[in-house]
Amino acid sequence: MYLLFWIVIFIVSLIILIKSADFFTESSEKIGLSMKISPFIVGVAIVSIGTSLPELATSVIAVFEGQTEIVTANAVGSNIANILLVIGIASIVARKMSIKRSLINLDLPLLATATTILFFVLMDKKVSSIEGSVLLSTYLIYFFYIVSSSKERSILNHKDHELRKDKRKNKEVFTFPPTKASRNRFLKKLWTYKPRVELGVFVTLIGSAFFIYIGARYTVESIINIADNLGIETAVIAMSAVAIGTSLPELVVSVRAAMKKKYEIALGNVFGSNIFNALMVVGVPAIITDLDIDDTTFYIGMPFLIAATILYIFSGISRKIYNWEGLMYLVLYFLFLIKIFGIV
Repeated sequence: MYLLFWIVIFIVSLIILIKSADFFTESSEKIGLSMKISPFIVGVAIVSIGTSLPELATSVIAVFEGQTEIVTANAVGSNIANILLVIGIASIVARKMSIKRSLINLDLPLLATATTILFFVLMDKKVSSIEGSVLLSTYLIYFFYIVSSSKERSILNHKDHELRKDKRKNKEVFTFPPTKASRNRFLKKLWTYKPRVELGVFVTLIGSAFFIYIGARYTVESIINIADNLGIETAVIAMSAVAIGTSLPELVVSVRAAMKKKYEIALGNVFGSNIFNALMVVGVPAIITDLDIDDTTFYIGMPFLIAATILYIFSGISRKIYNWEGLMYLVLYFLFLIKIFGIV
């Protein structure tokens, strides 16, 4: 009866955590857009981070509960679930996912780099505050690079458009960047702009942040009690049940995108989430205190993560993922669950 009680608490708190993160992301997005922030910046700074809030919140609360091994187990387990479970199901639903965009130049190297850095950080089975700072700094570099490169591409595309238009008129006059007068008018408008957001959006933002904390706290507490009752490691539950639960937002987004044949979104969603998990979900808690890595995460979780990442990179290079590959992804994930629970 005691075990059943904590299982119910775990399910309820995980649902509260995930739904609160959804509301937090949605309200933050509305506030950002109302302040005339670029939709791309909103996407990178708010939406991509918002989908990974459950992992981050759970990890931070685990640190304050003294269960530091949950942090790396959560991050590693979530990344494995994102690749093998989310992409596996999405590719089976789509039957064949093919993308036009080349992932070789930017996305795949970034994912490989983040996973490699995480591997070297975990090699001594501890994550110090210095290593946490390295992970955090790497993510900030990645974040600013993505933002700046997007702005640069936007400017170049705009210039090319204006140049072609002027050539048709036999002129060579550029209308970009804007004149000093137009920039001043824009800055004045921005300074005097008052965001038109309903009060309810701010209430939702604050309320959802509170429930994220409540959901994360009781998720961690229920993990500890369930593990004690079953006589298994807390890291095992973190790598399995918590990882699957916190990967549900990515699963929903990717499967819906695959059904609508928006394969770039289905695959790109996992790239951003895994980079955030590897660098921020481990980096931020490590700055608070040193993190311990248990044997299951180190000897089973990390090899599976490396194998899954390599497999995903090869799929990205080919630009196609067939349903039989998705089935193989799911078989590997099932094998991962069997291994961490010590069934074989």
